[in-house]
Amino acid sequence: MSRMCQITGKKVTVGNSVSHSNIKTKRTFAPNLQDRKFYLAEEKKWVSLRVSTNGMRTINKIGLAEALKRAKAKGFYKD
Repeated sequence: MSRMCQITGKKVTVGNSVSHSNIKTKRTFAPNLQDRKFYLAEEKKWVSLRVSTNGMRTINKIGLAEALKRAKAKGFYKD
C-alpha cells in the first residue's frame, strides 16, 4: 500500500533537512495517514480507506459518497 491519501491524493514530498551549520541533506515529508473504516450508508457496507486527516475533514464536510465519487474521478480511489 502506497503512502498516499485515497481521498485527497496527498503523497510523500521531498525536501531538505537544514542543519544549524546550513548543510542541506535530502529528506521526505510523509502525509499524516490513518487507516480508517467508514460506513457507506447508500450501499450498506463498510469501506476501508487510507486517508489523511485532511481527507477525514473532507469526508465530514461533503459526505463519504460524494468524497468517493470525486476521488474516483481524479483517480485516487479504485474499488
